[in-house]
Amino acid sequence: MNTSTPLNAGFTDPVHDAQGVFRRVLDALSRPGRIFNLGAHAGAGSVGPAMAQVLLALTDDDTPVWWQQTDTATAQWLRFHTGAPIAENPAAAAFAVSCGTADLPALDKFAAGTAAAPEHSTTWLIEVPSLETGPGVAWRGPGIADVQMVRIAGLPDGFWLQWQANHAVFPQGVDIVFTCADAVLGLPRTTRVRRLEGV
Repeated sequence: MNTSTPLNAGFTDPVHDAQGVFRRVLDALSRPGRIFNLGAHAGAGSVGPAMAQVLLALTDDDTPVWWQQTDTATAQWLRFHTGAPIAENPAAAAFAVSCGTADLPALDKFAAGTAAAPEHSTTWLIEVPSLETGPGVAWRGPGIADVQMVRIAGLPDGFWLQWQANHAVFPQGVDIVFTCADAVLGLPRTTRVRRLEGV
């Protein structure tokens, strides 16, 4: 069996480290648009430090993960550490992973839950080039006192129009966690987003 670096890049203290990351991801989703640092980690395979930590903390053998990019080694790394199986398509995923923003699938490809069980939706994890240098957008909603200015780089044209449709089906809908290097930023389905032209 191959026991190269990807299989060794788990948490140093699995229980304590996973709890800490889990709390910070919850903070990110309850305070949309604020950047939270997860601390140092080596990453694994094609995923960076924050993405690796989020996957280690949130997934288990009951949470199928869909990988946008074909990356058998990283999927096996996650399966080794958490037992997370591979989802065959986006709609079957508890978590979806996009390592980069090229050719992102449409939001409506993911499970939005049902009226009776809105929690049965996909959480989409997207690794972006920057959480601070993209076009300006204004976020409003629960967890935001008035307005939160956000600048996520690399998202394709039309992404925020798709988000508006996702928000409109609340309480159903997809939640998103953006990662970059060792930081995360949460976008729950409750958040309203407006693109700011020329900002």
